[in-house]
Amino acid sequence: MIQFSKPTVEQFFRTFVITDFTVNKEESRLIFSSNIDGKVNLWAMDLPDQFPYLFAHRDQSVNFIKFDPENRYVLTGYDQDGDENYQIYGLPIDGGLPQSVVCGAEDEKFYFAHLSEDGERLYYDTSRGNPSFLNTHVYHLTNQTDELLNEGQQAPTQLGAVSDDEQSFVYFQMFANTYVTAFVKQGENKHYLTPNHEEIHVCYNALFTNSETIYFVTNYQSEYNYVAKYDLTTQTFNEVLKFAQESVEDIKYDKDQNALYLVTEKGVEDLLYRFDLGAEQLTQLDCPVAVIEKIHVAESGQLYLLGRSATAPLNIFQSKDGLAWQSLTNNRVLGISEADMVEPDVVKYTSFDGLEIEALLFKAKPELANGHTIFWPHGGPQAAERKMFRAMFQAFLNRGYTIFAPNFRGSTGYGASFVKMVEQDWGEGPRLDNLAGLDWLIEQNLTDPDHLFLVGGSYGGYMALLLHGRHPDYFKAVIDIFGPSDLFTFVNSVPDHWKPMMERWLGDPERDKDRFIKDSPVTYLDGMTRPMLVIQGAKDPRVVQAESDQIVAKLKEQGREVDYLVLEDEGHGFSKKENEIKVYSMMLDFLAKHQTD
Repeated sequence: MIQFSKPTVEQFFRTFVITDFTVNKEESRLIFSSNIDGKVNLWAMDLPDQFPYLFAHRDQSVNFIKFDPENRYVLTGYDQDGDENYQIYGLPIDGGLPQSVVCGAEDEKFYFAHLSEDGERLYYDTSRGNPSFLNTHVYHLTNQTDELLNEGQQAPTQLGAVSDDEQSFVYFQMFANTYVTAFVKQGENKHYLTPNHEEIHVCYNALFTNSETIYFVTNYQSEYNYVAKYDLTTQTFNEVLKFAQESVEDIKYDKDQNALYLVTEKGVEDLLYRFDLGAEQLTQLDCPVAVIEKIHVAESGQLYLLGRSATAPLNIFQSKDGLAWQSLTNNRVLGISEADMVEPDVVKYTSFDGLEIEALLFKAKPELANGHTIFWPHGGPQAAERKMFRAMFQAFLNRGYTIFAPNFRGSTGYGASFVKMVEQDWGEGPRLDNLAGLDWLIEQNLTDPDHLFLVGGSYGGYMALLLHGRHPDYFKAVIDIFGPSDLFTFVNSVPDHWKPMMERWLGDPERDKDRFIKDSPVTYLDGMTRPMLVIQGAKDPRVVQAESDQIVAKLKEQGREVDYLVLEDEGHGFSKKENEIKVYSMMLDFLAKHQTD
């Protein structure tokens, strides 16, 4: 009998991603964005046929897909090599090559907001003429005329919902990740959706159920997000549906059934519900994944869902009732079953000040374990590590590494107060939470400094640099993936529409000078004595290349061991499969090299 070799890490590298999808009104065609052919393109399936075919070719990341309700065209948005300057393109209804619809200079951004019911008017937000706060326009596709609807002021402002009669418009004004106000405009009249818009809270995911009623998500005077309603006739705000320790993250409306579908975040997993607005009855639905990326409710009432789990890559599912689900895509790891991969344990530990921290612990299978552990502080920082498939994680586990990923203060999913704890405190509380996690690992005899690697990306890369500089004795080697290295330079290099939010998020470099110095990794060059690998995308608009260039240059001046990889055609992530493989292979080689140091 033929004897086959054990699975290799290269098999995990060949997993593709699905970043978005949409379905036409008749549910006869589904379009999704994926890097099936190595770079992100649009693919389609003519339902019920599930064989995908190339729908549009551009080899660039996509930020939305929208069918014309009359099936005359498809709209989508592309950037250029990860620069996140998305612009709006149109495609023939049967696919082809993208044609510019709403575009501008290379450094201008055009974000899709809404398409009218007749497909004649395209609403969008743009940095053109207002790069810090954004303006909202409507573009008339028939006569190709453009109209300014709203000028953003004080904070980045984006259109969130449009009534069917296109007379009422909900806007979101983002002062910080934890402070997002919402107001509705009718002509010159403007009303905030919450009773006190100056009180710190968030609002998002608004929708009109009729011309006078707006449902939306908020955490106004609450720790967790809930569903609220605003009545335009009476100008009143009401709470609709709250959960004890779950945060509502998305809502969709089923008009025929007068019901809302809700996605809630509960720690490291998502839950799915249906809420009958007439009967006020809540039903929890089965969910085929642990983490839901997108949900779509068709006019027929059928549900479409994009999601993933720790051992299952991104796939699109369909359901008639939210109880039984059919997978429309079959994205899987090459030749490896879910049973061959690792589900994480959910663990908790106590930080320096008594705060409880939840974490995911992926234990390498005993027959593969190499005795080494990877400590992974997540990005964000106002995000979280969740039970979601990462090819990188499963590849590392296949090589025998255990992975520990803590949701330190600032992480989402644990209440508003927890999320706010990282604001103007990037380098103290979160660092000590991570340090407590390291100590917990050692106390539990799960690792020791001779067998511990530190790896992080974005804010996680910043934390990897900071932990390395201040606590080098914990680690054998460190990998930083596009992490900010100097808070003074970082705060001034972010995209223009981020700058109004930086004071609340990070602080003021003049007022908070001492803290910026204390919390900048570059302050601790003398402590960065362990071998390092630094990875950076040249087109990264969030953490620009200079952040990595400067830390690498300074360390090399001191004679430190630093490997540096710059990807010329990537931004804040790896959208191209060959680049992703190159990065993960280099990381694995780097870790293997330093196992025996």
